[in-house]
Amino acid sequence: MSIYIAFDEFYTKVKESLADGTFAKLTLAKTIGNTDLMNIYVRPAIEEMELKLELKFKFQKEEIFEIHTIESAFPRLLEFINNPFLSAILFTTEFDLTYKLNKKRAVSITEQFPSFTHASPVILDYLALKK
Repeated sequence: MSIYIAFDEFYTKVKESLADGTFAKLTLAKTIGNTDLMNIYVRPAIEEMELKLELKFKFQKEEIFEIHTIESAFPRLLEFINNPFLSAILFTTEFDLTYKLNKKRAVSITEQFPSFTHASPVILDYLALKK
């Protein structure tokens, strides 16, 4: 399976966790070599009464923030899969889902017990606004 098709399947789980209120956070990590960009942290944000995603690009000497719609965040994050990041971890209240590339660029997606017991407060606030 292509690394990009697999990331699309992984991102579907991200969207589902946002919709059902279980999303805690998303992190892209484990870079190839020593790169200036160390991590990308993804958190929900509410802008103009719409649920969006805040992408925090953590560089060695600075941080840059971008706000994206849930749909437009996907191609932005996809740019960094395999260059420089080899893993993405979705943290939800139901499970942790890890997307990982090995040295031969074979993809594995594994589910583990959840690290978080509470969803992102922004998600909970947004769902309360929608009611």
